[in-house]
Amino acid sequence: MKKRIIILATAMLFAGGGLTSFGQLYDTGVGARLGFFNGLTVKHFLQEGRAVEGILSTRWDGFIITGLYQFQKPLADIDNLEWFYGGGVHAGFWQTGRYHFDGTTTSVIGLDLILGVEYTIEEIPFSISLDWKPAFNIIGNTNWWGDGAALSIRYTFR
Repeated sequence: MKKRIIILATAMLFAGGGLTSFGQLYDTGVGARLGFFNGLTVKHFLQEGRAVEGILSTRWDGFIITGLYQFQKPLADIDNLEWFYGGGVHAGFWQTGRYHFDGTTTSVIGLDLILGVEYTIEEIPFSISLDWKPAFNIIGNTNWWGDGAALSIRYTFR
């Protein structure tokens, strides 16, 4: 059952079109993600309002790779301000003794959700986003991690 969930979540990541872009504010953004899990982020729009994001983050002497599929929509009547939501999968490891466990290395695979806002500054070109990304480990240390809030700053390419 767990394998089916992982396969389904991975397929959802890559659904929704080819690697061409349409009328969004930028095509690809590359930058830093700053929060409890610090790391690198790459966001690429597949089509207008749909993007994939890859995150490589570190915490507790380990790392986690996350892949997300996101839906992005304008927010209010403010130019270049949008909100987004989506989900995906993650896999990685960390030293469990760095938190409250027994001091061993643990590997995890799980599911992620994401909800946030993003503002794009086309003149510079940068985007700034603030999001909350809770994670649910389904293999390994089976816990819910609700502290995935972060600020991402990306250089954008058109």
